[in-house]
Amino acid sequence: MRLTLFDLDHTLLDGDSDVLWCEFLMDQGVLERAAFAERNAAMERDYQTGTVSAEDFCAFYVSTLSGRSRAAWQPLRRRFLDEVIAPRISVAAHVLVQKHSGAGELVVMTTATNRFITELTAAHLGIAHLIATECETSADGFSGRPSGTLNMREGKVTRLHDWLAVRRIDLHECDSTLYSDSINDLPLLCAVRKPVAVDPDARLAAEAAERGWPVISLRRPTPAARLG
Repeated sequence: MRLTLFDLDHTLLDGDSDVLWCEFLMDQGVLERAAFAERNAAMERDYQTGTVSAEDFCAFYVSTLSGRSRAAWQPLRRRFLDEVIAPRISVAAHVLVQKHSGAGELVVMTTATNRFITELTAAHLGIAHLIATECETSADGFSGRPSGTLNMREGKVTRLHDWLAVRRIDLHECDSTLYSDSINDLPLLCAVRKPVAVDPDARLAAEAAERGWPVISLRRPTPAARLG
């Protein structure tokens, strides 16, 4: 079994889905910029430095969905993909996904961002399988709270094992690869056979150098030798 995992934000996507979603909602007048912009920027900084808890991070962004149903959000979600997300996915990112999919591998997107925001992105990239933070819902729509194990840091490892177990697949028996940009994904990078740092943040770049992991870019042309 050849398993290929892709992180989304700052890996396949040039930007962060959660942060961009909030900016989009502020532009549309759904969120009040004066009250929300500073909190959004602070959360992005704390995520990048690894100082925010998974609980605080996921709860903050899932809260933006509160009080509306999937159907009510759908027009904005579709515009968000078309106007904000799709233009930030490079040709190189599409080619890399297609390379692994075309080889018959099991390709999965795994992201801390919630499923509702990212499922259209996965479909846009041609990735059939998505592991993401789940959102609590009721008859009235989204509660604004995450549900279950958060798909972030060690939670990504737990969620992957659970996802594979349903399919009777053992991660230790897979020829597994993970592409990620972030030090937050270090637990999952250490759990796969072939970790690949993609446009890594400074801390992950240092880890990759120390551990001898390959480093590639989906923003700039990457020498063939570095792609392995």
